[in-house]
Amino acid sequence: DHAHGVGEARVHHFHHPLQDVEVDYERTTRRYFDHISLIKEKYADQIKVLRGIEVATVRKSYAFPEKADISFFDYCIVEHLDYEETITEGNIFTFAKRCGCPTGIAHTDMFTFIRSRGEDPLEYFTKMAEQGIFWEMNVNLDTIHQGYEHPYMLKFFEDREQQEIVRHSGVRLSVGFDGHRVYDYKPERISNYCEKIRDMGILLAFE
Repeated sequence: DHAHGVGEARVHHFHHPLQDVEVDYERTTRRYFDHISLIKEKYADQIKVLRGIEVATVRKSYAFPEKADISFFDYCIVEHLDYEETITEGNIFTFAKRCGCPTGIAHTDMFTFIRSRGEDPLEYFTKMAEQGIFWEMNVNLDTIHQGYEHPYMLKFFEDREQQEIVRHSGVRLSVGFDGHRVYDYKPERISNYCEKIRDMGILLAFE
């Protein structure tokens, strides 16, 4: 979860901010963390649950507030790294330190982003690996996104050169499904893409 229910506390407040009302980010974020912790405990004998949070970074919209502490989460994933109006200013390395927990990059064509900064992909991914920053492959295929599939993800699984750069760098990947409705979720799609990554000899995050 990110802005809805956590960063902004209530959907209504997100869309219609109350004047002079300040959201207690520590309370709302802790409430979310505690809820996931209960799920982690309840299903401990069936599945390993990691308590994560998605960090939105669009400035003047629903960006991650400076005062919000997420260092106690098991991990976070950062959105909008390649946006012009991002509070990360395009620097995931500095921002990951600010987050204070294992950090991944979500929904981002990293090869295009890296080259737009005039940097070498192998060197950049190697630096990510050294600092424990992983890259998410978003394999969503759901109704809320009208069946949209991320081109960067599709290209990566077809492009042997990109695969070799990632493998050689040692950076880890994760597989995410950005659907917002339970009935849209496709667990077999997640597991299939995880297997494809393993078959490439690339490490998955948290394994």
